Amino acid sequence: MTARTYFDGRITIDPEICNGKPTLRSKRITVQTILGFLSEGDGEAEILLQYPSLEPEDIRACLRFATQIVGQRYDLTLVA
Repeated sequence: MTARTYFDGRITIDPEICNGKPTLRSKRITVQTILGFLSEGDGEAEILLQYPSLEPEDIRACLRFATQIVGQRYDLTLVA
């Protein structure tokens, strides 16, 4: 399987990097990590200090990616 990119190459899914979790520009920084910081109340400036290789647009791409994921339709199947 080859790597896939989304949002102008900002989000990369590559089975060889971080076990296939979505990362930022093929770096070993996962979208989940950035969303975790945001959910704990950290701001963009704090995240960029922690990860100086990132750009503000990377953080916005994480939010757009999460929005796209939760915007999908989900069917819940009851299992007896």
